[in-house]
Amino acid sequence: MKALAAALLLSSALALPAAAQNSREARERAPAAPVVAPKSETAAPAAPRTPPKLIVAISVDQLSADLFAQYRNHFTDGFARLMTGAVFPSGYQSHAATETCPGHSTILTGMRPAHTGIVANTWINQRAGREDKQVYCAEDEAAAGSDHEKYVPSDVHLKVPTLGEMMKARDPRTRVVSVAGKDRAAIMMGGHKVDELWFWGGKDFISYAGRKAPPAVLRTNAAVTALLAKPQAGLELPGYCRSVAMPVQVGDQTLGTGRFERQAGDAKAFRASPASDGAVFALAAALIGDMKLGRGPQTDIIAVGASATDYIGHATGTQGSEMCIQMNELDRSIGGFLAQLDQWGLDYEVVLTADHGAHDMTERQQQRAMPMEARVNADVTAKAIGAAIGRDFGVAGPVLLASEGDVYVADDVPAARRAAVVAEAVKRFTAQPQVAAALTRQQIAATPMPTTPPETWTLAERARASFDPDRSGDFLVLLRPRVTTIAKPGPGYVETHGSPWDYDRRVPMMFWRKGMAGFEQPLSVETVDIVPTLAATIDLPVSGLDGRCLDLDSSAASTCAR
Repeated sequence: MKALAAALLLSSALALPAAAQNSREARERAPAAPVVAPKSETAAPAAPRTPPKLIVAISVDQLSADLFAQYRNHFTDGFARLMTGAVFPSGYQSHAATETCPGHSTILTGMRPAHTGIVANTWINQRAGREDKQVYCAEDEAAAGSDHEKYVPSDVHLKVPTLGEMMKARDPRTRVVSVAGKDRAAIMMGGHKVDELWFWGGKDFISYAGRKAPPAVLRTNAAVTALLAKPQAGLELPGYCRSVAMPVQVGDQTLGTGRFERQAGDAKAFRASPASDGAVFALAAALIGDMKLGRGPQTDIIAVGASATDYIGHATGTQGSEMCIQMNELDRSIGGFLAQLDQWGLDYEVVLTADHGAHDMTERQQQRAMPMEARVNADVTAKAIGAAIGRDFGVAGPVLLASEGDVYVADDVPAARRAAVVAEAVKRFTAQPQVAAALTRQQIAATPMPTTPPETWTLAERARASFDPDRSGDFLVLLRPRVTTIAKPGPGYVETHGSPWDYDRRVPMMFWRKGMAGFEQPLSVETVDIVPTLAATIDLPVSGLDGRCLDLDSSAASTCAR
């Protein structure tokens, strides 16, 4: 494995070992692979009948189904390989709370946020015993000195086990590893019983306090430190990216033509660049090699959270040169990572999906035949509407507290006035032209958990899938389609997600294993279907999940019936 450390810096994406680099260059010299493989006269390969030795679960933060569809014809490496497996282009993060933490909580639990307890990135806990009352999804607010910004990372809020935990319960020899560009991604996919869990901490990869860094982490951190010490020239613009490399004025910024130039020591720019995903895949490969994952009698699992797409999307939108370059580099990083697993001769199974989608920034959309695109009116806030209600009702102090779309009636409001405050707030919010609905917790709780295809769900059903009575607000405000919650864009934050609309809910889902017969299913599925599907391939009985098993075997013998 010492050779891997020396190979960490071979590409702009950081994560291509020598063998993978060579395979990538060979593919670049060859014609682009077709999206759909040509028909063959030979019989399709037999689906593997034995459980894989390693499960690799990849989440690409903010990879919407629309973004995947836009670039799938240009993928020639990692994505191209995965597209020869089982492809579900309409996977759904079916709930209304389309944010990073809730989305990642569904991927390896098989449960919607209503059951994982992860209803948002942050929520309000008025019993938290601290002044700000906000709780971060991956913190332990009971820890000394923790608050939602300077917090102690923890898995305490995740209410259900992950697939890794289920596998460990059956066979304690199973190793569970999780690495990501964000702590909430690593924690929500890894769960409560991980062997190694590492995430980007701003300058290098860190973990829970007191966890000793193994050699793989030390080597990767040393490689990242060396990379950050040097400036980064602009990355090459693929030919197919030229059509989207158009400048757009967003406030004081000109975006859309960037190529990820970076000054020496600029860790923030590194985070929002393809190189940060490369570092995550490099660390994942190093841990697999050092720990010999996939080489024992049991099946091991590693979760890999690639976060750069989200940071890039928030900072520059989804339709400029920046995202086009990112898709090209991510394709290469995934390909290099998988090529290294091949070189080691591992029998592995891959699933790739995303925690949510996204919508491009308003200014570019307005230039591209979407004049109805808008940024939310600054008056459509809990603070503004709460202040007006307070004046009318004679209630001093804050009346409404908001976190994401959830709105909470403040504790300072007398108990006898709370119902009237909620009713008045709902009335005032729904009167706003940019608001689609304001649903009370009673309305949401009374809505049965939906059972129909996710694209048919009502707003109340989407809200129900991410409602937890202990953590959700007194009511939920949902903006109309194409209205972004960013009232005033600024550096690093011009586009976002979090809506109940399909551009934020739809994500790709792909399963791949050497020897499996590939197919594409355009009908909708859910990310909660991933765990029962993977469990079936390793003969692990599961029950009581929100998801269903997807049959990946085209032969008569169903994977799900094994």
